[in-house]
Amino acid sequence: MEWDWDFAWSIMPTLLAGFRITLIATALGAVVAAVLGLVFAILRRSANRAVARTTGFVVEFIRGTPLLVQLYFIFYVLPDLGLRLPALTAGVIGMGLHYATYAAEVYRGGIEGVPRGQWEAAKATNLTTRQTWLHVVLPQAVPPMIPAMANYLLAMFKETPLLSAITVLELMNQAKSVANSSYRYVEPMTLVGVMFLVVSLISVVALRWLERRYGRISR
Repeated sequence: MEWDWDFAWSIMPTLLAGFRITLIATALGAVVAAVLGLVFAILRRSANRAVARTTGFVVEFIRGTPLLVQLYFIFYVLPDLGLRLPALTAGVIGMGLHYATYAAEVYRGGIEGVPRGQWEAAKATNLTTRQTWLHVVLPQAVPPMIPAMANYLLAMFKETPLLSAITVLELMNQAKSVANSSYRYVEPMTLVGVMFLVVSLISVVALRWLERRYGRISR
């Protein structure tokens, strides 16, 4: 089958609409992952052993199960339990929850990288737990974590095609719809590959810059 430029141009608006949903899902999923990951990291450091162990079990369970299974559970099983979510919302929560477990490990590494003397100094100056985290720990722990977080953000972006399994009209879903209705697969699938490749290449360049910039800070 020969490449049809007219057909390729005609489907671009549809693919770009899906690409927009892909970017939105990635951005919102990243926010969920960053917030929940920090919560998981803090809870795993809890002085309460039950809380720390329960959180550790939850993190390992989520990390040990496929993202696709989690998406199916949120979108198809939860409605049977009385909780029905829009497809995009379910996808964002699923990806965010899944990658929160990886973010938690990044946070843990960054937090443990803060010298013990900083914790002791905060305690000696009678800072509250909240003040210690906001003004002492996180400002030192976050910069070295940025490259790893950015790497997981790119990984999340690459996994957004899984959202088509729960009817989210992201890029891959739109491409499959176009291909199935036109019986032409070369153009839509090639364009999807190019879009992912362009974003990935730009992200790799950005990641290398972040590693150079923040790698110096962590040393």
